[in-house]
Amino acid sequence: MIELIPAIDLIDGKCVRLSQGDYASRKEYSASPVEVARRLEDAGIRRLHVVDLDGAASQHIVNHRTLEQICTKTSLQVDFGGGVKTDDDLRIAFECGAAMVTGGSIAVKQRDRFLGWLQQYGPERIILGADVKERRIAVSGWQEESSLELFSFLEGYVAKGIRKVICTDIGCDGMLQGPSTLLYREILQQHPDLYLIASGGVSCMDDIRRLEEAGVPAVIFGKALYEGRITMKELEEFRREREIRS
Repeated sequence: MIELIPAIDLIDGKCVRLSQGDYASRKEYSASPVEVARRLEDAGIRRLHVVDLDGAASQHIVNHRTLEQICTKTSLQVDFGGGVKTDDDLRIAFECGAAMVTGGSIAVKQRDRFLGWLQQYGPERIILGADVKERRIAVSGWQEESSLELFSFLEGYVAKGIRKVICTDIGCDGMLQGPSTLLYREILQQHPDLYLIASGGVSCMDDIRRLEEAGVPAVIFGKALYEGRITMKELEEFRREREIRS
């Protein structure tokens, strides 16, 4: 069963979504991320992806209080990313209740530090963020493109023990036009044991079903949920169907 991971993106402590990482495209959906998280939990969701967009833009964790509220007021397993650039940022994220932390820009710009986190906390708690634009890794809240090619980037970190990767196709993110299923198939062909988490472009439950058919272990989605293209009822029914099958 593909793992369903709704996303809550935070700006000023509020639940928002962007299109293709453009902060000017910000659209606010809720002033209470905790209430959103509770509704998801009520629908049977067990895991949440929380992104500190203020942190990603400012190079240090910002919305940690909101993270703490979500973690203390729900039983959701939260993976957190955005602005985690220092050992203190990582410590704050874990102390606020994050079960896992995703590192993207730091994995590019401070490789030794990121590898140190991987060694200290292990591959179950440290996730590699691979944000991709035309198969090149992007960093700093997607405001910068690096010269790193996706597959060589992944190869290097898999060799060092990374087991979980969130791969976001920036061109798809927030566009509601479908995910990069072919890209994910290609990644899994090269790394069949990788716990690959697809992110970006999911527009409906059929997109999630196609990712599941492609063998993708997990999927992050946000805008489709907030725009009503995926409903809480559909999430609950999908989860129950898979539980019956298993």
